[in-house]
Amino acid sequence: MRACKVTEKIYALHADIETEDLFEGIWPIPDGVSLNSYLVKGETSCALIDLVRDWCKAPDELCKQLASIDVAIEDVNYLILNHMEPDHTGWLAEFKKLNPKVVIVATAKALELVKSFYKIEENLRAVKTGDTLDLGGIRLVFEEAPNLHWPETMVTYEPESGTLFSCDAFGSFGKLTNRIFDDEYYSEDLKNFEDETLRYYANIVASFGIFVKRAIEKLSKLDIKIVAPSHGLIWREKPSVIINRYLKYANYMDGPREKEVCVVWGSMYGNTRDGLEYVLKGLEDEHVPYTMFRVPNEDVSFVLAEAYRCEGIIMAMPTYEYKMFPPMGYVIDIFERKHIWNRKALRIGSYGWVGGAQKDYDNRIAPLKWEHVEPLEWAGQPDESTGKLLRERGRELARRVKG
Repeated sequence: MRACKVTEKIYALHADIETEDLFEGIWPIPDGVSLNSYLVKGETSCALIDLVRDWCKAPDELCKQLASIDVAIEDVNYLILNHMEPDHTGWLAEFKKLNPKVVIVATAKALELVKSFYKIEENLRAVKTGDTLDLGGIRLVFEEAPNLHWPETMVTYEPESGTLFSCDAFGSFGKLTNRIFDDEYYSEDLKNFEDETLRYYANIVASFGIFVKRAIEKLSKLDIKIVAPSHGLIWREKPSVIINRYLKYANYMDGPREKEVCVVWGSMYGNTRDGLEYVLKGLEDEHVPYTMFRVPNEDVSFVLAEAYRCEGIIMAMPTYEYKMFPPMGYVIDIFERKHIWNRKALRIGSYGWVGGAQKDYDNRIAPLKWEHVEPLEWAGQPDESTGKLLRERGRELARRVKG
């Protein structure tokens, strides 16, 4: 694959990662993910923006694409690191060996990680908001964006073309193949990227919504014509689409959210699943849409994406050894970590000899400050009277979701 021209002076380089490995060791990537780097060529020097890790031969791909525009690793004068997470820096030590004279440009906090992660002490240049780098006929401007999503993060802006190199911000899961721009995709393909952008945001960025909003406000003063992230599509036709999408996702933390319900369920012998059917009829009575996920059969990555956007959540699970069905504990832990706060919720479930899941659930869910419809537990198979109560619980949750 060749490097792709973004402007006369900017080239995009990307490696498509297709693997059963998990992103960050947690999140599945069934449609892959791209690792994007960018070369900016001036009259006197050139800069490589963001790097790769040694993952599915990504360094080989980077070298091949540089060679396609007659650039070797040792020709790079500056390596700009917007963010120190290893998917963007994991090959740094090897890169430095190949090009010992390269100047590494990053925030002061990031350079501390360069030293501690990779034991590199020389040719380090710290930059802060408003600092610039002149490459000869083209200038780069730096803007700190702390906690988006690590404390050392910054973005890089090229004012002549209006290109924003945003690293993890405005990124998504999904491989690119030979189409890297938003205007090279049909609407149905873009819908797939929209789904993977939401999942990426919910999985990676959700805890930092307040910082996303602060960063977008800071960046609003720039004339952004191209958004060039380090994962996912480059937005050159409608850059406002991805920026507004991220702002919408950031606002989900405090609301408003979509007036829909995320149903998370697990069942040992089918009794909880049978009870859930009545609740779903209650949602349907009130014409409230819902999406269902069975755990542990479906990965929490996909559960999280839907829970993040929905106003309502149903947690349906049986008692297991006097406590919650174990996979639900992991789901709640992820919900807490990713700030799935202030939802309208309902918890139901069956039990055998005795309950206990509800007490365990109440203790675990307390930090999320959910507003609950009255829960319901029952022994064994739900009877007709229990079914009526469950259906009414579903209606009540739906009414609260609708507001």
